[in-house]
Formats: sequence, structure tokens, C-alpha cells
Amino acid sequence: MKKLLTLCWVVATVAVAGCASKSIEPALVDTSAVQHDSPSAEVTPLEEARRMIKDVFFAFDSSELDEAAVSQLKNNAKWLIENQGISVMIEGHCDERGTYEYNMALGERRANATKSFLEKAGVASSRLETVSFGEERPFDPGHNEAAWAKNRRAHFVAK
Repeated sequence: MKKLLTLCWVVATVAVAGCASKSIEPALVDTSAVQHDSPSAEVTPLEEARRMIKDVFFAFDSSELDEAAVSQLKNNAKWLIENQGISVMIEGHCDERGTYEYNMALGERRANATKSFLEKAGVASSRLETVSFGEERPFDPGHNEAAWAKNRRAHFVAK
């Protein structure tokens, strides 16, 4: 019994030590290259949506869609039109600069600009919802331009 407890303690210690050395920084991860080895590991429509529908990003103090955002939204619209069973919640996000009220309004404008583009591209408005989180849910908790750029976004949650 003592050997079993010692073994469990060693395994737990190694596991915790291994986790402690990993970075806790959030990262934008492209999972499109992930392959499933087992034929029984089919990708669900929601999993595919999470992989295919990408966020769009905004300039500081702006809800205007730039060239990169338009390009990504065209891809998102194409995928959504081809996959009628998926709806999305479009979340408008901001960086931490600005007042709470201002950022909530800016997040709403970003979500609505994104929704409007998708509707004009042919996605049914009944499949699109919007919400603003302002600065409340940052993707990157940093306090610099690199972090803020990641936080100024319209994020898609497939449903």
C-alpha cells in the first residue's frame, strides 16, 4: 500500500511540474491541420464551424471593416451559406481603453457591422445574433498594443 501511495505521489508531482513549465499565454491556434486518425472521430458540424468561422479584427476606435476583415467575412459567409444548420452569435469586443459605456457601444457597432456584412452576403438574418461585451472579455489580458489589437474584434460563437 505504501508503494502505491508513493507511486501516486510521484506521478502527481511529475504531472504538476510538467504543467508548471508551460506558458499560460493565450494563443491564436489554427486547428485546421488537425487530423483525426480514427474513422469514428467524425467532426461535428459545430466543431467544423468553430474551425472554419474566424474572427475579424478592427482598428483602434473603429467599427469599419478593413480589407482583411472583408476577406475573412467573405469566407465566413460562404461557409455559413453552405452550412444552413449553423447559426452564430457575433460578439463585439474592445480593448481596455475607453469608458465602460463607450466600449459597450463600440462593441455593439462592431458586432452590427459584421452582421450587416454577412446579411448582405446572403446569410439569413435569423441565423445571426449580436451582443457586445465591450472590454469585459479580453482575448489577451496584456496592456500593450499587441494585446489590444487581439481584443478589438468580432468573435463568432457557433450554435
